Amino acid sequence: MSDAIRPIGMPKWGLAMTEGKVNAWLVEEGAEIAQGDEILEIETSKITNVFESPVAGRLRRRVAAEGETLPVGALLGVVADGGVDEAAIDAFVAQYRQHAAEAGAAAAAPEPVLLPAEGWTVRALRLGPEAAGESGTGPATPVLMIHGFGGDLLNWQLNQPALAADRAVVAIDLPGHGGASKVLPGGGDIAALAGAVRGAMAALAIERAHLVGHSLGGAIALQLACDAPEAVASVTLVCSAGLGPEINTDYIEGFIAADRRREMKATVTALFADPSLISRDMVDDLLKYKRLDGVLPALRAIADAAFAGGRQAAMFTDRLAALPVPVQAIWGEADRIIPAAHATAIADARRHVLPDAGHMVHMERPEEVNRLIAAFVTAADG
Repeated sequence: MSDAIRPIGMPKWGLAMTEGKVNAWLVEEGAEIAQGDEILEIETSKITNVFESPVAGRLRRRVAAEGETLPVGALLGVVADGGVDEAAIDAFVAQYRQHAAEAGAAAAAPEPVLLPAEGWTVRALRLGPEAAGESGTGPATPVLMIHGFGGDLLNWQLNQPALAADRAVVAIDLPGHGGASKVLPGGGDIAALAGAVRGAMAALAIERAHLVGHSLGGAIALQLACDAPEAVASVTLVCSAGLGPEINTDYIEGFIAADRRREMKATVTALFADPSLISRDMVDDLLKYKRLDGVLPALRAIADAAFAGGRQAAMFTDRLAALPVPVQAIWGEADRIIPAAHATAIADARRHVLPDAGHMVHMERPEEVNRLIAAFVTAADG
C-alpha cells in the first residue's frame, strides 16, 4: 500500500474491546488533520470516548458511517495527499478490506493470570515485552498499575496497551476486587494493601516498578514507596487518595449499598465529568462483581479502615519531600470524589490538572494521561 495513502483503523481500547460503534465524525472530509486531533467519537461496550488521529494529512475519505459498528482494525477513514486520485483511494480501500478479511480474527488477546501472592490470590494482566531488552532499546523498568476502590484491572483498558509499546505494563486486581481473592490479607487498611501489592510484585517476579495508582491505588502506591523505596522507580498518582482528608463518602457508601442498576448508575455518575460516557455494560459488570461471595465484606472492611469517620485515614503530605523517588499527580479538574485541590501537595512541574474530566480522568482523557505517564517514567529511567 502506498505511503501517500494512510489508513485510520478502529482502535483496540483494552482487553475486552472487540468492536466499536462510530457515534460521530468530528471532522469533515477534505479537512487537514494533525496527529493527535480528535476525529471520531467511538462507543464500546464499556465506555464512549473520542479517538485521536494516529496520522496527519488530509482526510480524503470517511469510510465508516455514523452509527456503524465495526470490528477492531476495520477501516474508518483514509488520509491521503492531495495529488492522489479517487481511483487510487478506491483501490486502497478495496485492498485494505480484502487484507482484513484474509487475516480473519485478530490474534487472541492476552488473558489475565491468577497467582498466589503471600496470603491471597492476585489476578494480573501483563502487556508489552516479555523480558527486559525485548524492545531493542535496553532494559526498561516495568509499570505496575493499581486501580481504586471498587475497580479492577480493566479500569486501565484505555491506558495499559498504549504504555506497553516499549516496556512491560502489568495491571493487577487488589484483594477483594475483580478476579482476586476476596479475603483481605492483614485487613483493609492502606499499609496492609501495600503489603499485598508488594507480595504481588514478588509473585510476578517484578523487583522494581514504576507505580501508577488511581484513587485508593494512589495511596497504596505512596505507602509502598515509603515502605520499600528500593522497589519503586517512580509514582504517578491519578486522582489519588492520601493527599488530603476530604473524601466523598456518599459515593463510597452508595457504591457499597447499590444492588440495582438504577442505583448503581446514579452512584457512578459521580465518577465522570460527562455521565454519558457510562455504558449499560459498565453498570452491569459492577453489579455482577458486587454479587460475588466475599465482595461486600471486603469493600466494607476497606472503607472502614481507609475512610473511617468520613475522612481519609492515611496521609502522605508530610512524607513526600523525603521520598527518594519522583512523584507526579494527574487529576480531573471536575473530580467529585477527591478534590482536585489535593493535587497542590505535588510540585507545580509534576502536577497536571486536566479540564473537562472527573475522577476517572484516565478514561475520560486517556491520550493525554498516557502521554504524561510515558514521559514521566521515561525521564525517571534516565
